[in-house]
Amino acid sequence: MAETTISLSEVTQTDKPLGMRKNGKQWHAQKSAFRPTAGLTSYEKRQAERALMSQVKAKENEMKAEKKEERQRKVDAIRAKRAKKEEKERYEKMAEKMHRKRVERRKRKEKRNKLINS
Repeated sequence: MAETTISLSEVTQTDKPLGMRKNGKQWHAQKSAFRPTAGLTSYEKRQAERALMSQVKAKENEMKAEKKEERQRKVDAIRAKRAKKEEKERYEKMAEKMHRKRVERRKRKEKRNKLINS
């Protein structure tokens, strides 16, 4: 049988027995000591993070504005389409009662009035 020699440094590097916990709750995970200054960062680092966050926010706002414009463009297109359809239906109703040429004359007259008023 070959003997395996384990040095003292290898033993100390491996699991160090902690013994029994004082409060008796051995099933809880070990906690590290509270270090209030551990999370502090330098002023320059904080400034860099703030600058980065402001760039991210600006990009987010730009993307939101583009999305809002696109949605508004779609809504306007739908409204224009509906208005055009309603006007077409109105002229069709008028055509049922009146002569075709008279309806066309009214159409042209209304178009002139729209251009003048708007």
